[in-house]
Amino acid sequence: MHFLEPWLQELGLVAQAWHPVIAFSIFLTGAVFAFLFHTVIYPVVLRFTNFPPTNLDVSLLQAFRRPLTLGILVGGLYLSLVLTFDFTLTVRHAIDRAAGLIGLVLGVFAASGLVSALFNWYYDEISPHTPTTLDDRIIPMLRRIGMGLVYALGGLLVLDLLNVNISPILASLGLGGLAVALALQPTLSNLFAGTYVMTEGVVSQGDYIELENNVAGYVIDVGWRSTRLRTWTNNLVVVPNSRFAETIITNFQGPIPAVNIYLTCGVSYDSDLVRVEQVCREEMDRLLESDPRAVKDYGAYFAYESFDDSNITFYLFIQARDRIASFEVQSELIRMVHQRFLEENIVINYPMRTINFAGEPVSGMSAQANAGSGQPGPQRAVAYRAQGTAPVGSGGQEAPASSVAHAEGPDGPDAPGPDFG
Repeated sequence: MHFLEPWLQELGLVAQAWHPVIAFSIFLTGAVFAFLFHTVIYPVVLRFTNFPPTNLDVSLLQAFRRPLTLGILVGGLYLSLVLTFDFTLTVRHAIDRAAGLIGLVLGVFAASGLVSALFNWYYDEISPHTPTTLDDRIIPMLRRIGMGLVYALGGLLVLDLLNVNISPILASLGLGGLAVALALQPTLSNLFAGTYVMTEGVVSQGDYIELENNVAGYVIDVGWRSTRLRTWTNNLVVVPNSRFAETIITNFQGPIPAVNIYLTCGVSYDSDLVRVEQVCREEMDRLLESDPRAVKDYGAYFAYESFDDSNITFYLFIQARDRIASFEVQSELIRMVHQRFLEENIVINYPMRTINFAGEPVSGMSAQANAGSGQPGPQRAVAYRAQGTAPVGSGGQEAPASSVAHAEGPDGPDAPGPDFG
């Protein structure tokens, strides 16, 4: 207060009785300035920040508004005490320490507000315009981690300002962190795996996926600890992210929602293959024109695939707009092709087997093949389909016709056949 004495002498306020009045006046001046700073000066400063194209500066300045106002108020109180009263060294040291402690606390709050404002600005302004939802999930967690680090560092500085030895605290925190890490190893494993899953962007909410262990369903949510699926039976399956990150995943929504339909069928060897192809192409083209669930731009493809036991196999290849539509389009294609085959008398054979017995040459391709090979021809065989019944046996009962053939012996149809035992 020594530098105020000449000014106070001119005013006649040197007496000790005036010291509280002077201290209160200084504090009141600081409080008025803090009020004007908060309500007048700071809004004017914020108004000038509206000119840049981004409002990041506004968010950052808003984070300092309250700490600065409280700092001005505390500074006024500190000056009112220090400049007015002649305290002993011990009291002065206590006031300085208290002022430093309050200033440090206000600085911690200002830093935490700055971190929070920065992450909130990104979450509100940038995140909605990004093509991925990863930042929507990771920004809140990073915000909490950042603020936690600020508060932890501020707490250590406060303890150090109070002359508390923080070295044992740091050592105990290290050992405690190791123990917690070992105890929470499964949880931390799922946490880091969840970070990997969300960073990769392999699956997202709404995708239909199938895991390596045949677990399949729609992705409801990809969290930090687990991924939740809704199966086609409307049940909930929770998969830990540590297992989810290591398994093989089939995503039916990627790389695009469209799904290819591969439909196989077969026709009799007696069919006109040119006509079969023409009929199938006509039906596929008609389906692409009339059904909006099919992708017309992808086109339709037909090809014969193989010679099988009873039919010549071919495949039809078209594309549906998504997985659900693929079931409907495939069902409609089967119905249309089957209807045209009935109208065109194109036969799809049932599975049949023929048993030939040596003794009598048979006509047709089998006889020609046997004649070319020089082997004695088998007896003429009569084949029956799997449906219905076989000829009446010696017991007077109808034998089941499970691909059983009745062979005619060398003496005619009434000659006894082989003994089937």
